[in-house]
Amino acid sequence: MQRPHLVFPLALFCLLLSLTFAPSRSSARPLSSTKGAAAAALEQEVLKEINLARTRPAEYAAHLEQLRPYFNGKEYRRPGVPGLITQEGARALDEAIRFLRAARPAPALSLSQGMYSGARELVKDQAGTDSTGHKGTDGSFCEQRTQRFGTWKEPIGENLSYGSDTARERVLTLLVDDGFASRGHRQRLLDASFRVAGVACGDHKLGAMCVITLAGGFTDGTAARPAQPAVKTLSPVPAGARRF
Repeated sequence: MQRPHLVFPLALFCLLLSLTFAPSRSSARPLSSTKGAAAAALEQEVLKEINLARTRPAEYAAHLEQLRPYFNGKEYRRPGVPGLITQEGARALDEAIRFLRAARPAPALSLSQGMYSGARELVKDQAGTDSTGHKGTDGSFCEQRTQRFGTWKEPIGENLSYGSDTARERVLTLLVDDGFASRGHRQRLLDASFRVAGVACGDHKLGAMCVITLAGGFTDGTAARPAQPAVKTLSPVPAGARRF
């Protein structure tokens, strides 16, 4: 089944940074304790996988190499899973493998509570709905949401993932970055100028969503700042923001 702008078919539906859709009016609902525990575990695993790819990129390429047998042209089909159509086929996979094999290791990302809280804002906004994309219902983007909990240092950027994938599958999807000529998702995960991160995951109608916010640094504030109600009241986007 053809899916426009499918980044890489490890997920039945994994929408990444550059895919922005009109927000739904559905009401968000809180996670149950069971789902909350699952989300917390997924958050930890996603950061762990990102840091493995950053600190040991050549070794991490081996995980991508294991996926080659599942390609037939542009179709990707795992055993027992319906086939999905990619934009580029194995070409994007092979490019990602070469990139990781040649990449210099980057420092592991440190977990920032303030960055996590900023990422969590979007998870809460879209929880249990079919809303997707970077723009919150209050008009905010990652730099404004993060700013509510402290001060971030340039650069700042955000990746989004929706679906039922494991943490590793989500990171592999971002690294392959099928269909995106800039490979911005891959570049963002491996960029050594990013030093801190916040990963927040939660329930979503597409399975589960994960918000990965990265910055060059972060200083926690003394208290959360109130959400700003409308996009026209938000501060201008600084030059260091990398959403796309």
